[in-house]
Amino acid sequence: MDLSAALPTFVVTLREGFEASLIVGIVLVCLKKLEKNQLNRWVYQGISAGILASVMVGFLLGGILQGVDSYQSPYTPVIKAILASLFGLIAIGMLSWMLIWMTRQGSSLKAEVEGEISSALIEKDSAAKGIFLLVFIAVLREGFETVLFIIAKFQEGWQIASLGAIAGLMTAVFLGFLLFKLGVKINIRLFFQVMGVFLLLIVGGLVLGFLIHLDKAILLLSQIDPSFANWCVVPGDSCLLGSLIWDGSQILPDRQFPGIIFKALFGYRQNLYLGQFIVYILFLFIVGGLYFQSLSTRSTLKSGVNQPLKKVS
Repeated sequence: MDLSAALPTFVVTLREGFEASLIVGIVLVCLKKLEKNQLNRWVYQGISAGILASVMVGFLLGGILQGVDSYQSPYTPVIKAILASLFGLIAIGMLSWMLIWMTRQGSSLKAEVEGEISSALIEKDSAAKGIFLLVFIAVLREGFETVLFIIAKFQEGWQIASLGAIAGLMTAVFLGFLLFKLGVKINIRLFFQVMGVFLLLIVGGLVLGFLIHLDKAILLLSQIDPSFANWCVVPGDSCLLGSLIWDGSQILPDRQFPGIIFKALFGYRQNLYLGQFIVYILFLFIVGGLYFQSLSTRSTLKSGVNQPLKKVS
């Protein structure tokens, strides 16, 4: 069994899941210090509802892809490639945005969560609803990003990818338990920095995959309908990606170790085209530049978690 497809989803889910665990842990700590432990059940209900909603979204999107795959039409491969590129593009956008946003806002995470809890507790009749929605949205947001990532890598086998997601989620929950229940000191800043670099490279791999699916869709469309032949600006195996600049099929094939690991984690391809290389470098330069720039101005999450909490009457 090839478990390499589980590696990227493990990393993504570990990072996103630990972020959700931080929010949930802060909420539970706040409620304990405010002597509102009776609201804890709404926290757990919010977690359950967020996970359930994420799974339902995954089944819905996966069902769409399977439905298209079973539809008998000459355009079925084209539609499937377009959907794969669309899901990939959405996943790239959301994961890139969350990578930069979390790095910039991480130092104020505890203060923002406390503020939302205080606002929820002001209205006593709707306090439970406010706590539920706060946790539900936090879990659903991270879960939705993970689901999109799995769907974007659908053709590599969603079953194995789902195993990686489950393992990442369990590890994130365990880290949250160590931090908030057992008081184990965790360097949160270092954790997110390391995971952030991995996530940046993994999303860069999604960029390469998105370009492949988009190019495949246009190539297939031009072969089915000659009227779209002028969409292929480059003759040969590629419509949009230009000339082949790397052929590692003999040196570092992407279906054998260690190439298959590089492919799973960083999107390595044994065949790399000029257009892919240019877009990949631009992505790393723009998104990576914003990420490392935000690191230089960010305070540690660890100090934010350990700040004293003001009691709300």
